[in-house]
Amino acid sequence: MTNALKTSCMVCAILMCAAFLSSSIGYMHIPRNIALAIEALNLSPFVLIALLALFYVVLGFFLDGISIIVMSLPITLPIVFAAGFDPIWFGIFLVIMIELGLMTPPVGFNLFVIQSISGEPIHRVAAYATPFFLLMGLAALLMVVFPQIALWLPAALG
Repeated sequence: MTNALKTSCMVCAILMCAAFLSSSIGYMHIPRNIALAIEALNLSPFVLIALLALFYVVLGFFLDGISIIVMSLPITLPIVFAAGFDPIWFGIFLVIMIELGLMTPPVGFNLFVIQSISGEPIHRVAAYATPFFLLMGLAALLMVVFPQIALWLPAALG
């Protein structure tokens, strides 16, 4: 029972700190300024997606998934629309990028949760998570190159 209590308290503390950091970063308009800087570069669509992928993975180092979506999506979605990407595709891509950020060794939020549950040192958890990170990165790359992968099921459901 004490392990469950410790894990719950740790996750709660991390979420509280992430919420505070999210509010602070939002107050300083950092995501908005980054998105405006990306838009001002007039990049090709695939370079834009690569920069947005990097942007979301880096945000995943510091924030939880909901905070990332709430803070950045109102700014990045119009940029993605203007580049001609499908919004359903971008939503799926966004979820994958956020999860990549949350499991990025050695600072991803999910790694600390797993470390707390398993009791293993964080470097060991990060080492075990690295192949999954690479596979998820490969899946994201395949989805960028072949967008039909993400759009097949929504198209089939009609």
